[in-house]
Amino acid sequence: MMKIRLFLLIALISFLNMTAQSAKIDSEKLLEYYETQRYADAARYLQSIYTEDTQDIKGLSQIAYCQLMAGKLSDAEKSYLKINTLQPDNLSTLFSLAGINSKRGNAFKAKSYLQQIIQLDTNNFSAYKQLAAYEDTSEAKLKLLTKANTLNATDPDVAYDLSMVYRELRQYQQAYDVLKTAISADMENFSLQQAQLPLANQLGKYSEVVETGERLLKINADPNIINELGQAYFYLKDYQKCINLYTTLEEQGVQNEGTLYYMALSYRELKDYNKAALYAQKTIDEAISDHTTLYYAALAGIYEAENKYNDAITAYKRGLTFGPSNIIYYRLGLLYDINLKQPKNAVSYYQLYLKNKPDQEKENEQISYAKSRITFLTGVK
Repeated sequence: MMKIRLFLLIALISFLNMTAQSAKIDSEKLLEYYETQRYADAARYLQSIYTEDTQDIKGLSQIAYCQLMAGKLSDAEKSYLKINTLQPDNLSTLFSLAGINSKRGNAFKAKSYLQQIIQLDTNNFSAYKQLAAYEDTSEAKLKLLTKANTLNATDPDVAYDLSMVYRELRQYQQAYDVLKTAISADMENFSLQQAQLPLANQLGKYSEVVETGERLLKINADPNIINELGQAYFYLKDYQKCINLYTTLEEQGVQNEGTLYYMALSYRELKDYNKAALYAQKTIDEAISDHTTLYYAALAGIYEAENKYNDAITAYKRGLTFGPSNIIYYRLGLLYDINLKQPKNAVSYYQLYLKNKPDQEKENEQISYAKSRITFLTGVK
């Protein structure tokens, strides 16, 4: 307490020595107001000392600060505006005005003050960082956050926000690299490490996800960490660990369509077809989404593995009720062609597959096969 009092007293003495009206100020009274955080009283006291038309910058700054700390935002803004008139282009004043307008919900004014700061100081990290929060589009945020990150690559808030923008734009490597730099400066920043997990998964760095994820789980058994860790184990073909992790989520009631889907696939890989079918159905029941056709394709594939072809056809066709699907058209063509020996139906689904404009580069092999089978089954070249 004595140290705080001494610090405040030194600050006050410094302030008083720099004001023309210092003789009128009771430093002990003002110090007491500060120590007890009675900023409204301090503001009123200072206003009783300085006349309304004063042009004393130091005194006005002290009044504005007390008004701000007391939550009197309108009064604080008026005081800072007066200071800005007397002493234009002062960065500290402009930051205060930006902060006040941000608190009052006036984003337009807050942005204008931050933009003034950038015009005065093109390398002002704080201004770029704050201004990015007001932008609505990913492209605008990216420009400001990239500049801020260039000025300070280890700031965790900017690194996190910038990585999220990159992730939204599907620029996963850039997002990963931004976080990697920030993490290297703070190896104990678990929030940044957790944010990096889905990016590492997206980039196929599965062993890294396992190493980091297992370490983070010892600190906090967050479902998001478990989710990413389970995916990594799946792609590393450690299906049982994937199942074990996602079972804990299911027991907690925080499973989702993704975790259930990976459980279904893991059970399929372990040739436990009963549980695979059970979890494929659970996936479908969990949520109807843009991925529903994919989930039905997974369920149908499980039935195919068990030679339950009629059930597979039913599942595939159920998936098509949610929209066209290249994978389902192609799989139905194969099923009718190879397993059921029904050439007419096979040709029909091969043709639907080709009409649905499959990706020429990614599905070149399937396209060629479908065309060759149509030629063979119809005898038409």
